[in-house]
Amino acid sequence: MRGMRVLILLVIAIPLGWYAYYDSKKGPVDDTPKKDKVFSVEADKIDEIELKSESGDHTTLRKKGNEWEIVQPITAASDQATVSGITSNLASAEIQRVIDENPPDLKEYGLDSPRVEVAFKTNGQQRRLQLGQKTPAGSDIYAKLPDSKRVFLVPSFLDSTFNRSTFDLRDKSVLKVDREKVDSLEVATKDRTMRFEKKNGEWQIAQPAAGRAEFSAVDGLVSRVSSVQMKSIVPDATDLKKFGLDKPVATVRLGSGSSQASLAIGSAGESGSVYAKDLSRPTVFTIDSSLADDLKKDASEYRQKDLFDARSFNTNRLEIVHNNQTTVFEKTKVKNKDGKEEEKWKETAPAAKDVDASKVEALITAVTGARATGFVDTTAKTGLDKPELTVAFKYDEAKDERVTFARTKDGAYAARAGSPGAAKVDASAIDSIVKALGDVK
Repeated sequence: MRGMRVLILLVIAIPLGWYAYYDSKKGPVDDTPKKDKVFSVEADKIDEIELKSESGDHTTLRKKGNEWEIVQPITAASDQATVSGITSNLASAEIQRVIDENPPDLKEYGLDSPRVEVAFKTNGQQRRLQLGQKTPAGSDIYAKLPDSKRVFLVPSFLDSTFNRSTFDLRDKSVLKVDREKVDSLEVATKDRTMRFEKKNGEWQIAQPAAGRAEFSAVDGLVSRVSSVQMKSIVPDATDLKKFGLDKPVATVRLGSGSSQASLAIGSAGESGSVYAKDLSRPTVFTIDSSLADDLKKDASEYRQKDLFDARSFNTNRLEIVHNNQTTVFEKTKVKNKDGKEEEKWKETAPAAKDVDASKVEALITAVTGARATGFVDTTAKTGLDKPELTVAFKYDEAKDERVTFARTKDGAYAARAGSPGAAKVDASAIDSIVKALGDVK
């Protein structure tokens, strides 16, 4: 009897086991109820949009080719990313839940006079969505279609997507330039003109005095100017004097070959902004005041702080004059005991001898680690007419550079051959070079 009971259990268990195995192969079952879309439309098939914002703005956008353009209440280029977000959300918006198929009063949902309305056309047919109040929890918004009484919920993020003013929808770029092709930058103020030029991929200071520029600093300023955005537009701004644009605080020009884009900066506006104007257009607008602050910086803040371009890996000759003695180190190629060619440092003056390569590289690192902490003009008393130390490099086979160092009671200075003025340096930098030189010798 017991054996019969076991057999019956096996008969029941085996099919159940096969069913469980087969069902596991099918993967987990998604019991989430499918939500209906508000509209059955593809984003790229939409060719016209109308928006009524909570502020009362009515804006019409029309697609021309692959680009969207504002056609009402003004004609202007649009912010393509913002409009793309609108079309994408019109195509993907889902009904979260139906609240009432036939509500007696739309007022309780804020739909008797909708706050926001968005309409679109595709193939000549128009569809419209009306948005009312947010739900008490704030996660959804009451919505309806104008040709239906049904009230339903849509996600609350659609409010910020569709509730857009005309200014929100327009392209806010100030200057139309190709950032990658910019090869000159000029900043003119009442007191000075500062000009940078890009040559062979490197930024150089052209005015007020020729010199090496800190690439990242100048390139960062070019990026800020070329990408500056309007914060607001000033309507009917015919009197430029009212905005300080009759005599701009600063005028900045970006050059790209023979073409040029120019921006004038005027007086301070509200909420951390300044008035500005693209000199090729009549529109007056505001921009963030931080750009104006950047344009007030002195040219010295954009100068290259590294005194040397040479580094230990690309240097082939180092000459140092200290205490009226010239010491020269040269990198040569020799064959080791296995007949393989390798690089080796030698002292060639004042005497020819082998030196510890690691100590020469430590000396080069000490020298190239010296950086400017500031700059002074040629009238300053720097003591560089009688330098304490002179360092000359040959590197990358054919390049060379020379820097002199001196100290006075006021501080330590350095001058690079071919660069105007002198740099302030930490006196400890000179001490480090002298010590490293002593270690080699």
